[in-house]
Amino acid sequence: MEAEARHYLVNGGGEQPEPREALEWAGQTQAQMVDLKFCDLLGAWQHMTLPLSAFGESAFDDGLGFDGSSIRGWQGISESDMLLMPDASSAVLDPFAAAPTLSLLCEIVDPVTREPYAKDPRRIAKRAEEYLRETGVADTAYIGPECEFFVLDTVSYELADHKAHYEIDSEEGHWNSGNPGLGYTVRPKEGYFPPAPHDTLADLRSEMVLTLERLGIPCEFHHHEVASGGQCEIDLRYGTLTRMADQVMTYKYVVKNVARAAGKTVTFMPKPLFGDNGSGMHTHQSLWKEGTPLMADKSGYAGLSQLARTYIGGLLAHAPALLAFCAPTTNSYRRLVPGYEAPVNLVYSQRNRSACIRIPMYSDSPKAKRIEFRCPDAAANPYLAFSAMLMAGLDGIEKGLDAGEPADWDLFEEDRGVAQVPGSLAEALDALEADHEFLLAGGVFSEELIRTWIDYKRENEVDVVRLRPHPAEFALYYDC
Repeated sequence: MEAEARHYLVNGGGEQPEPREALEWAGQTQAQMVDLKFCDLLGAWQHMTLPLSAFGESAFDDGLGFDGSSIRGWQGISESDMLLMPDASSAVLDPFAAAPTLSLLCEIVDPVTREPYAKDPRRIAKRAEEYLRETGVADTAYIGPECEFFVLDTVSYELADHKAHYEIDSEEGHWNSGNPGLGYTVRPKEGYFPPAPHDTLADLRSEMVLTLERLGIPCEFHHHEVASGGQCEIDLRYGTLTRMADQVMTYKYVVKNVARAAGKTVTFMPKPLFGDNGSGMHTHQSLWKEGTPLMADKSGYAGLSQLARTYIGGLLAHAPALLAFCAPTTNSYRRLVPGYEAPVNLVYSQRNRSACIRIPMYSDSPKAKRIEFRCPDAAANPYLAFSAMLMAGLDGIEKGLDAGEPADWDLFEEDRGVAQVPGSLAEALDALEADHEFLLAGGVFSEELIRTWIDYKRENEVDVVRLRPHPAEFALYYDC
């Protein structure tokens, strides 16, 4: 291996590099620093850095201490000491650090009990995969997310007691057609697939893809998305659940930093632009056992097996509660609005994109058979969202939940009383509070985590938006 040509650790075909190998590789790549990254409860990376000379093999077993009380939704001040446990298999060279830097993902351990921390998102994802194997239903869950985002040229926002504003701009935005320029703005809802000069971001997306590939993250298509104002998508090749959650975190890190280096800014906020399409994270899912795909049966509807239909039954039955993790912001419900392309209908269908579950029909290969849950967005914590979806699907399989009849009619034109997703984060949190037993199976999620999530979201997000006057209210009511 030419170490200087590699940005991620290759282990001679092995899947789990030893700590010694990670450190040897760091030496080969002339790394000077070690960056330890971990995911907080809400889905943001946190990190701390130390010289490679101060980081030994013992750190992988003993861990490194930090203050857990300073992390959102974690420990109280009286129990603040926690340990970071680096994962040698996650070793990469950080592509954005000035000094050569070994980057390692970490899990969290209680320093007293030495037990995994119950509110560590990455540990929950690993536990979900362990539980899948324990059920005997399957041994592998493959996840393939389609993360959408906006690339903007400028953003500003302010929130005060007596005023509030936000403003975003993109040189592609249709609102700039009246300004002196070259005229190649993207019309509202016409951003899907136009080439340059309308698509000004193709080279930037290619740089993002090439950076991800250097980090060992295989990508598929990248393209402009439907909305004006710089909406984009880069698709990741499917992978196992925890590995894919790791990759989504890296994806967001890469996309934001490549854009920043180009003088632009990226947001994964689901609905930053009024009157145009929002950004989702359509999540493809399939179960396999001993190398055999379990979702396929050519005699079934859309080529689906009975197991796949009960998996869908679980997703549909628990969808309102799932959205507390999968569409976890107040802004998520600006996207999930009935009457538009948004997947708000709690039904499944082949090819119908306004159903919350779609069965892709591009290939009749059993290996390609999968279901696509379309409600999530990339503001979600991927470890929690992917785990919650798997747990809902497994509950459907265990209980034989009926997915009902597929919805192969025009959901816009014909109202047949189809149930819809919650209309707000507050409703989704209420649903999670009432329906979360399926998440507790196998000790994957804990009551403590779910209670913390609900309370944090209500106090720090729902109430913040609910209690504040909105600019539209001044337009509607100031002169009443």
